[in-house]
Amino acid sequence: MDFLNRMEIMLSSEDIEKIKSKSVLIFGLGGVGGSCAETMARSGIGRIGIVDKDVFDVTNINRQIFATMDSIGKNKTDVAEERLLSVNPELKIDKYNINFSKETAQDINFNDYDYIVDAIDTVTSKIELIEIATELNIKIISSMGAGNRLDPTAFEITKIEKTKNDPLARVMRKKLKEKGIKNVPVVCSREIPIKTSNRTPGSISFVPPVCGMILTFFVIRDILNLN
Repeated sequence: MDFLNRMEIMLSSEDIEKIKSKSVLIFGLGGVGGSCAETMARSGIGRIGIVDKDVFDVTNINRQIFATMDSIGKNKTDVAEERLLSVNPELKIDKYNINFSKETAQDINFNDYDYIVDAIDTVTSKIELIEIATELNIKIISSMGAGNRLDPTAFEITKIEKTKNDPLARVMRKKLKEKGIKNVPVVCSREIPIKTSNRTPGSISFVPPVCGMILTFFVIRDILNLN
């Protein structure tokens, strides 16, 4: 794949083949998950599963890499598939146009994938996904809150027990502790969220995508056994 020539300056051909041999299942194609899917494809991952029931609307355009005026009203999985194949026509894509939940989990063959990336917004679905990954012994990384933040440099990879300044992570810590699940790797921001009167979290173009790129870094780092 010629588009990986610049990667091969830093990585060996064996490294490239390792990446190509792996599969990643990504839940959520918003500002975080969309950026993750894009950078996974540009990194040469061989197979990507994408899970999202939503369609694009105009409010997505400020931060979601697959969102354009032309994509409004279209299924996120369809738009993402077209975009990812335009990056790498050899990429194998599995589309799951569903809202992930305990009831719809049976529609996905989790054992087809080496890694799971959680970029879902809802706590219930995130907990369910982590439980499945733990039960099946599939490596997972989960994104915490990216909304109401302005500093993309504040993101870090850590364990759920070590997160702070994140209301979503606080709830996740409690629920996972109740279930006896520990040491889940997450991407979390150290930045204190901006307080607003709006129930819908605010967002800006350069914060959620960085979180998604860090999720990709976690997977590639693990594939290549980098420190």
